Amino acid sequence: MPQVKLSAGMIDYEDTGGDGPVLVFTHGMPMNGKQWRKVVPLLEGYRCVLPTLPLGGHRRPMRPDADLSHRGLARLLGEFIENLDLRDCTLILNDWGGGQFLALEKEGDRVARMVLVACEAFDNFPPGPAKAAAAVCRIPGGVSLTVRLMGVSAVRKARNGYGGMSLRGIPDDLMDEWFAPARGSRAIRKDFAKFATSAPDRGTLLDWAEQLREYDRPVLVVWATEDRLMPREHGPRLAELYPRGRLVEIAESSTLIPEDQPEELAREITSFLVETGAPPSRSGQQPSH
Repeated sequence: MPQVKLSAGMIDYEDTGGDGPVLVFTHGMPMNGKQWRKVVPLLEGYRCVLPTLPLGGHRRPMRPDADLSHRGLARLLGEFIENLDLRDCTLILNDWGGGQFLALEKEGDRVARMVLVACEAFDNFPPGPAKAAAAVCRIPGGVSLTVRLMGVSAVRKARNGYGGMSLRGIPDDLMDEWFAPARGSRAIRKDFAKFATSAPDRGTLLDWAEQLREYDRPVLVVWATEDRLMPREHGPRLAELYPRGRLVEIAESSTLIPEDQPEELAREITSFLVETGAPPSRSGQQPSH
């Protein structure tokens, strides 16, 4: 897997290559690019770039002084995009919503449009059921306890946790991969805790959201109709927030729409890209991993 050295540390990433328009995908905590494994192969003609951000599923610990707050990670994402010299790219989020804040940073100039797929928004950082987990992460040994509990089937399948993020269910081997770095490394657990406890107060979050009204580039909001983590009303509210926002709702899905409805999601993304001036390259390669 290729990697790039950034100010916070070494970041792994996947890159399908090709000469098509660039799509940059982010992921949730403590996930990685495999969150999009069902969608990327359906986006032929696009260059798909998937960094593994330091949200707990990363394999290399960050520098002790790394800013792993939501705004800090948004800036790190912008640094990643700049380091790879990606231009006019499309930023695609799911679950973690902090990537939106790149629009408020100078590092966001290279992002031409955004696709917000069932993600944190407004004051929903972290989502309701995850607030208890964030509180546990503030306690010494709390992250270690959390990752151990994720090895228990009943816990990982609980509807108020990861079990509620997908109607189809997240495969056990994928969950094992996502939690393995934090399970095996104290330094990764420290990064995990730093991010998990970084959400600012409600007033600050709502102020940041209000500033996003100034983002004048196209935004597609894709929301799930059966999501237990991201409030249903946040979909239309987000689409109204952005001056060029548009809402699409996908049925029979929870937060992880890439897991539950990958074909429909890929169609909506492709349609949006074509409508906003980023059609697939006719010479584009079939994405590979």
